[in-house]
This record gives sequence, structure tokens and C-alpha cells, in this order.
Amino acid sequence: MATTAWRTSRGRTALAVALMVAGAVAAPLLAAALGWMVVEIVSGDGGRAALAGVTAGVLAVMVLTLGHFAHLAYYEIAELAELDFDERLIEVSNGSPGIEHHELAEHADALTVLRQEGRQFRTGLEALLNGLGLVLAVTLTAALLAARNPVLLLLPVAAVPPLLAGRWAERTVDRARTATAEPTRAALNLFHLATSPRAAGELRVCGVQDELRARHGRLWATATRGLWRAQLRATWVRAAGQLVFALAYVGGVLLVVQDAADGRRGVGDVVVVIVLAGQVNQQVATAVTLLQDLQRAAGAYRRLAEVGAAVTSSAAPTPRTRPPRRLRTGIELAGVTFAYPGTDAPVMREVDLRLPAGATVALVGENGAGKSTLVKLLCGFYRPSAGRILVDGTDLHAMPLGEWHARIAAGFQDFVRYELSAQEAVGVGDLPRVRSEPAVRAALDRAQAAGVLDDLADGARTQLGKSFADGAELSGGQWQKLALGRAMMREAPLLLVLDEPASALDPEAEHDLFQRYAEHAGRVAARTGGVTVLVSHRFSTVRSADLIVVLEDGQVVESGDHATLAAGSGPYAELSALQARAYG
Repeated sequence: MATTAWRTSRGRTALAVALMVAGAVAAPLLAAALGWMVVEIVSGDGGRAALAGVTAGVLAVMVLTLGHFAHLAYYEIAELAELDFDERLIEVSNGSPGIEHHELAEHADALTVLRQEGRQFRTGLEALLNGLGLVLAVTLTAALLAARNPVLLLLPVAAVPPLLAGRWAERTVDRARTATAEPTRAALNLFHLATSPRAAGELRVCGVQDELRARHGRLWATATRGLWRAQLRATWVRAAGQLVFALAYVGGVLLVVQDAADGRRGVGDVVVVIVLAGQVNQQVATAVTLLQDLQRAAGAYRRLAEVGAAVTSSAAPTPRTRPPRRLRTGIELAGVTFAYPGTDAPVMREVDLRLPAGATVALVGENGAGKSTLVKLLCGFYRPSAGRILVDGTDLHAMPLGEWHARIAAGFQDFVRYELSAQEAVGVGDLPRVRSEPAVRAALDRAQAAGVLDDLADGARTQLGKSFADGAELSGGQWQKLALGRAMMREAPLLLVLDEPASALDPEAEHDLFQRYAEHAGRVAARTGGVTVLVSHRFSTVRSADLIVVLEDGQVVESGDHATLAAGSGPYAELSALQARAYG
């Protein structure tokens, strides 16, 4: 955390440290100045008493104000450091070319805690700066106490039990935060669902508002109950530690008062010890609080490092084989079996499939047949549990996946609604050309979606999304058309994937769109030998594909062209006939 603050702004960090340290050291010096003033008043030396009073006043002003001036410096540092933490969290979350880690519950729990703890950096930074001043203040306090009576050095020692108790208490609370991360995450998900404008209509039609509120309440109650029990145990432990110091505080004051009564110490020493003992009490309480805040901030950075290490360890070493510039033979799945991370049940089993270079391949099958899973494997998002995916005979995972991703284009069923300008929302499909409006319009034209920009008030410059006051909210079909345009931005990919690209369109519009895709696939095949993979649950729209692959329960049950499959007696012929009658 100190390294982050220094890297973020050295000048502000140095200023904040200087102000915090000066304010903290001024407190024990104020006790000495008050003792000096009392001595001079008792002796009747008005001049020296006035000088002592002015000194005490200046020190009091320093104690009261320097911390506030330091706040101005570290407040901005904390804002920048929180941004740095968020950027590191984004980097960790996207630190692997695959997405396996997103499927793990422990990863999701860790991210939930980190999103919450990342907002605590300001408290942690303040604790760190206060801690530096506190160390010097405690050292100076100890020296002043020892000058009055060496036994009083036990007062800072008496601070150890509450410090240890505070450390144990914070560990207890931190474990509770981790244990309650799952119900917290589920409750937050319900909250976002219940407050989302997109879901408002369906929630009302289904009448589930009360059920969502009830479940949200139960989940928060579960999370709160676990945290409350941990906080209760922590409070009792902290109280026991503070009691130890309280007894030592009373004993120290009585010791100095007895010395004064016996004539071994003056009234000024009594004043100094009483004020210092009070400050020690405050120092101990501050130390306990600071330790909790520092532990919490350190825990966030530790958890971030652990998640980053887990993501990095799950990634394979960077391969040296580069993707080919042009496909010669195609892409082949050899004995591919796959189960999602954290599960044992395979969703694909021993799939053998060849996608010839330059071919347009259609994946068809009922929901849950494994179409989208196969697409994700082809994109390299997951490694097969068994078997290999070969690109011109080379294992896909022997290539740098980042380079493979740069050579593919994809339009997914669960597409992203980028709240950017309309041009950027399409242009990010080929980042080097994101600022080229002609390239964006050409991509939208290939996706049969050029009319979307014409319907927007500011055309390609229109800001999208309700996160902005003047942002335009699009219909589901308009968002999907922008996503299709985004998939068309790369003109010469080795693999073009369109996963249910027209789910928001009617059958006739989908058929027309697939014809445009077939034309684009022909251009891609001519330039790079690229394979175009179309996923659809409507059999009538994939008739022109070079190869139609029928999936069922994670296995290829038949493949061939439309004429061959339709003339047979397999699932394709049966289901395409059923759909033809349904849409006829």
C-alpha cells in the first residue's frame, strides 16, 4: 500500500507523511509544555509561564490542524490508489487468455470481497500515515515517562495485549467476510436484478417482486448473522485487551501521585504524567483501530495477489508456435471431451470433427446440445479435458492464445452491450480501426445492420446506454445488430464464429442475414482459408452451409451437407421437417 501511494504521487505522499508525523509528535510535546507552564505558574515567573503557554498553544494548534491538512493530501492519493487497485483487479480478472477461472466459485467469492474491500483504501492509507506518526509519538511518550519514573515504561508495554487482541479480532472478522461472500454475492445479484430497468417489465408480469425481496432479505440475514457473530466475538476480545491497559493506566497515575505526595516529584511532573497517560490510552486505542484498518487493507492486497497467482498458475506457459497466416487443411477436433471447471460431468464426450479450410460450417441441435460449448473450445476459452483441437495439424493450445484471438472474429449469443459511442461499440471488434467510421459502416452493412446508425440522433457519435444522462437506450434487436457489426469488423479472420447471431430476428430476416454471412464467408475463405461457424437452432436457415453438424447431448450424431442429411432418416431430417411444418 505504501509502495502504491509513493508510486501514485511522491510529492503528496511526502507532504502527507510530514504533516501527520508533525501532528502526532506535537501531542506528547504538548504534555511536556503543559507541565512546564504549571511549574512556572507555581513558581510565580510570569514571563516564562507566558512563553510556556504560547508554546503549548502552538503545539495544541498543530495537534488539532495538521492532521486535517494532511487529509487534503492523502485524500487525492487514496482516490488515485483506489483507481490503481481497480485496474489491478481488472488485470487479474483478465490475466488469462482463457476464462476457466470465471467458472470457479472460490474465484467469484474472492472477487466479491475484493470489490468491497477496494473501496476501503482511503481508510487503510490514513491508517498507514497515522501509524508512522504514532510510532514516533509512542517513542517520545516513552522517553518522557521514563524521565519521571522508569516503571512508567510499562504503560506502553501494557498496550501489547490490546494490540494482539485487536489483531486476533480482525482475523476473525476477515474469515467471516470470506465465509459470507457467497450469500453476499447472491444478494447483490438479486438487488441488481430487482433494480434493473431491463428486467422491470418481466418482474411485474411474473409478479416475483415480493419473492425477490424475500430471498434478498434471507440472504442478507444469513450474511449479516455470520458477520454479527464474528463482530461480537471480536468485540469481547478487544474489550478484554483494553481492560488490561486500563488497569495499568490507573496504576501508573497512582504511582506518580504517590511520588509527588512523598516530595520526590513536583506538580508539573504529575500534570505531565496524567496528560501522557491519557495520550497513551488514546495511542493504544488508535493503534488497535489502525492495526485493524491496516490488516484489512493488507488482506485485500494479499487476496488480490492470491487470485492473481491462481489465474497465472492456471495459464499454460506461453507457446512459441504462431497461428498460420492462412489455413491450408482446416481445424480438427480429435477425441475432445470437456467438463466445465468445478464439475465432473462432461458436457462434450469424445468429439471427432473436421472443419475444412474455407468451409462454412453450421452447428445445429436443440438447446443444451453443446453448440455454444463447442464454439468456446474453438475460440480457445477453455482447454479440453481430453483430446486436442488442431489448427492445420498444430495443437491450438501450443499457440499463444492472444494471437489466436487476434485472428478470429465472433458474435456471441450473450453479446456485450458496450455503453460507448455507437461507432466505438462496433469498432472495438477491430481495435486498430475503432475510429474509422467508414470501416464501421462497412461492417454494419455486411451484418445487414447499417440502418441502426441512421436511426440514432447523432449517428455514429451517439452515446449509448443509460449510465449516461444523454445516453440512448436501444432495443434488444438494435443492440444485437451492433454486436453483429462488431463481429464483421475483422475482414480476414481464420475463424469467424456467429453463435445464434439472429435470435432476436424473425425466421425470414434470419434467413436473409445468413445469406449475407455466406457471401462474407466466401470472401474470408478466399483471403485466408478461414472457417465460418454458424450456430442456429433454426434448421431452415443453414441449408446453404458446406457442412452441417448435428449435436446431441455433447456428441456429434451426424454431419454432412443439407441434401445428404435431409434425405436420410436421422435427427436432422426429422427436426428440419418438424420446423418446416411449424414455420410453414
